[in-house]
Amino acid sequence: MAIQQTISPVDGSVYVEREQADAAAIEAALTRAVTAQQAWRETAISERASVCLRMVEAIVARRDVLAEELTWQMGRPIAAAAGEIGGFEGRARTMVALAEKALSPIRLADKPGFTRYITREPLGVSLIVAPWNFPFMTAVNTLVPSIMAGNTVILKHSAQTPLCAERLQEAFDESGLPEGVFQYLHLSHDDTEALIRDPRIHHVSFTGSVAGGERVERNAAGRFITTGLELGGKDPAYIRADVDLDEAVAGVMDGAFFNSGQSCCGIERIYVQQDIFDAFVARAAAWVKQLRLGNPTDPATTLGPLVKPAAADFVRGQIEDAVAAGAKAWIDPGDYPLSTPGSAYLAPQLLTGVDHSMRVMTEESFGPVVGIMPVADDDEAVALMNDSAFGLTAAVFTRDRVAGESIARRLEAGTVFTNRCDYLDPELAWTGVKQSGRGCSLSRLGYETLTRPKSFHLKHA
Repeated sequence: MAIQQTISPVDGSVYVEREQADAAAIEAALTRAVTAQQAWRETAISERASVCLRMVEAIVARRDVLAEELTWQMGRPIAAAAGEIGGFEGRARTMVALAEKALSPIRLADKPGFTRYITREPLGVSLIVAPWNFPFMTAVNTLVPSIMAGNTVILKHSAQTPLCAERLQEAFDESGLPEGVFQYLHLSHDDTEALIRDPRIHHVSFTGSVAGGERVERNAAGRFITTGLELGGKDPAYIRADVDLDEAVAGVMDGAFFNSGQSCCGIERIYVQQDIFDAFVARAAAWVKQLRLGNPTDPATTLGPLVKPAAADFVRGQIEDAVAAGAKAWIDPGDYPLSTPGSAYLAPQLLTGVDHSMRVMTEESFGPVVGIMPVADDDEAVALMNDSAFGLTAAVFTRDRVAGESIARRLEAGTVFTNRCDYLDPELAWTGVKQSGRGCSLSRLGYETLTRPKSFHLKHA
């Protein structure tokens, strides 16, 4: 039987070791999921809600233990790790609260001699392939609404964060969820792809790389099932000259460097109106220099390692290429002794003198680096912000509410912000354009992906 290992970015040790599911275990899980769904779909929404809320309470009760496990599995500083459980709780409770209205029948106007309405029917078995960077919050986006909609769920979590799947199973078991409604499997990539091709899977939700999303689409091709894909990002921010500079710097820098830049909707490129460019860069550099790179189990650490050395070396390569092409690096890596080639620890970096010919301004970095460019006006900013293969979120910082909304309407992104970034409101639709993916999770609209409409056209006898 194949073994998967979780190598902790904290110290390179093997933190978790698990057997991957074999063919018999996969078949048993599918059989249980299909059988359980027949009864679960008939369960009242109020009962589904009670079970899901008890699960949430069980997860929240483990907050401190889960935070420590998160830190060791993926490297987030312990001072910030527990915040993910709060985000998980908020998203789960919101989707439970939205379910009854989102799933209620659509009643049509009276037509003499007929009764007509549309129901939202569960799809069947939902496969969720979840990532390591926000392992609870990304999984919950589809997990809770799938179960609330009457589906059963098989969760395949990242090999970097397998304990998250196991803790969710424990919480659901405590909540009284019937056997088979939620299950997890530790799987190889090949077995995951085979599972997507299985006719008993009716929906696939994937969060990860563009290449991973392409593999999901290839394996789901010809099956006519729904897929939700949240893929890469190169999210931009635009700083207009009318901002409160300190607030703008604090907001956008946190959006760029939180979680060591390993956020799907983190800010990876910044455009600043020329009049305030120098002042913005100076204050941004000062903000970054206050970050403390260190062992994430230390409460004083504010910048932890990347998930693995290869990820850090990829970002190092982007920075080195940009500097070789004429970019200016504002942070001295020598001030960060832990940041060495081949290590998961990477010094934060600000770059100016960059342009869109450089990889650091076009490729997803997923690390603690951001490039900053001056722009003459709103039109130039919008053109540069839209000059990307990606489109998950985009942010505009301005005191002019009308101008901010007008600019936001022109941006090619699934979510647009003014005066904030790197945030997810579960009452809003979470979606991307271009290579950032397709489909929608969260909000009332998220339930449409996890159900199918069924029309009733009943003629009176």
